[in-house]
Amino acid sequence: MLLALDVGNTNVTIGIFEGEHLTRNWRLRTVHEQTADEWGILLRNLFSLSGLDTGQIKGIIVASVVPILDANLALMAERYFHTEAMFVGPGSDTGIRVLYDNPREVGADRVVNAVAAFHKFGGPCIVVDLGTAITFDAVSANGEYLGGVICPGIGISIGGLFAKTARLPMVDFREPEKLIGTNTVGSIQSGLYFGMIGMIDGILERMVETMGAATKAVATGGQAHLIVKHSRFVKTLDEDLTLDGLRLIWDRRRR
Repeated sequence: MLLALDVGNTNVTIGIFEGEHLTRNWRLRTVHEQTADEWGILLRNLFSLSGLDTGQIKGIIVASVVPILDANLALMAERYFHTEAMFVGPGSDTGIRVLYDNPREVGADRVVNAVAAFHKFGGPCIVVDLGTAITFDAVSANGEYLGGVICPGIGISIGGLFAKTARLPMVDFREPEKLIGTNTVGSIQSGLYFGMIGMIDGILERMVETMGAATKAVATGGQAHLIVKHSRFVKTLDEDLTLDGLRLIWDRRRR
């Protein structure tokens, strides 16, 4: 079995693969102060609750955009799983050529998403990842990572609106009951929801004009399912895209 970890700024997504099949997955909060032992105990508890044996894990692969956690994750892998974790980075053989001016600037999750999207959907394609930031990653017809667009995420927008206004309340992100809100909470939710969809569609429209009409768009991330319903350009939802990309990169290294 393979243990795959996608370590983001807000959440950590954990997946267990048996061959090509994702058999278990969890999404947890990212805690920057978490020690190697805390990671080990947490994972062992998750395994135990799912009836899994940690001894069956033969490999660990990590895509991390939180460098402060990397050393503890590496130590956790050695101490609790008796293996060396593979961290996806600029020197990793991912099978995809990164055309960024400085490839070291590209987050590991963005490259992993590109690998999975090209493998599963072909190119040209665009991955829209709704995380702490909303990222748009472009992959060519030849499987090259072309670059992308980075925007503030949904949580950042909600937090900024609450922090910078005196009377507007904190709200959750959801599809509103109606477009024109008749109360403050409904008005904010409508603005956030349709504003995000409008921004995403506006950027995708320009990217498709640049990349060609055959370009496909796929959404991933914790809140992606809320966007797909009303987006004009994103019709495909793949919540496990990053985990699948990690598995593909692991399999490539094994081969």
